Amino acid sequence: MKLMLAENIRKFRKQRKLTQEKLAEALGVTVGAVYKWESGLSQPELDLVVELADFFDTSVDVLLGYRMKDNNLDSALERIIAYCRTMDPEALAEAEKTLGRYPHSFKAVYACAEVYLVFGAGSHDAGLLKRALELMERSKVLLPQNADPRISESTISGDISIAYLLLGETEKGIELLKQNNAGGMFSGNIGVLLTVYKNDPEQAAPFLSEALMTSMSGLLTAVFGYVFLFRSGKDWKQAMNILTWGLDLLTGLKTEDRSDALEKTHAEMLVLLAYVQRNLGKQAEAYDTLRQAKALAVHFDSMPDYTVKTMQFIDRSDQPVVFDIFGSTASGSIDRLISLLDDQKLSGQWKEMKVHE
Repeated sequence: MKLMLAENIRKFRKQRKLTQEKLAEALGVTVGAVYKWESGLSQPELDLVVELADFFDTSVDVLLGYRMKDNNLDSALERIIAYCRTMDPEALAEAEKTLGRYPHSFKAVYACAEVYLVFGAGSHDAGLLKRALELMERSKVLLPQNADPRISESTISGDISIAYLLLGETEKGIELLKQNNAGGMFSGNIGVLLTVYKNDPEQAAPFLSEALMTSMSGLLTAVFGYVFLFRSGKDWKQAMNILTWGLDLLTGLKTEDRSDALEKTHAEMLVLLAYVQRNLGKQAEAYDTLRQAKALAVHFDSMPDYTVKTMQFIDRSDQPVVFDIFGSTASGSIDRLISLLDDQKLSGQWKEMKVHE
């Protein structure tokens, strides 16, 4: 804790337009003593601190520059986070104080474990990493208190695996990730560890494939969500930006002009693009885009394939079935999507195109 005694003695002396000599005379000390106080070379004895506070008509805590901290848990954690933003080691001292006050609080123990993991990862300090491991294990015991749905035993195990990896226990870290890989949440991490640290591409390939497909699905789903988000604020420029990026991602991953689940998704995204183009006043472009969507939908529905066999980098040994919430056929999905967009002009154009199939 940094005190401001030296600065405050100088500040209060100057406010009263006193020289160091006059202040020394008033307190019955030498000029050299006052000089050392203000330079931070020494500090006055406690009785002189009290006398200085009385002389300057202030309190001892103000003279010292001390502000009592709010030590309730949330305030303590906010301070720790603030220190972490600049990687200030004071975060570790604050973490230990917080653990001392709240040793049986999941929120405190887990947050402090994360602090030790962050600092341990940055410095590769074995002591910090072992302390992180200890706190992570303790947080698992306290998990029934947890109110944050983003934290589970699996996510904590993921953090523990990082500590093991940094401590050189790679096998232990990989095995822990495999045991907690619900929904493929750690597939990317496992694939990276198997390639970088174990040089085992054969075992890594299916994990990396799963990670890529899961990530792509999540990104494209987010693109759909963002279009509706920007629609609510009529921010058509941003809607166009996110759609352009999403379409580049989708088409960049496709290797062949064959029908599979990517083609169905492509058709759906083109419908969103047509909708956004219409709202940007690009009516002719919107119509052409809708026609492209129809062509893709017809092609997919003529030979439906719900795998992603044309996607780049994917392990071909195990092709999972891919589906979305809009419908099983591409044409039916577009019907549903246009209904959700609630655009009469777009709906009319789509119905007209379907009549002339």
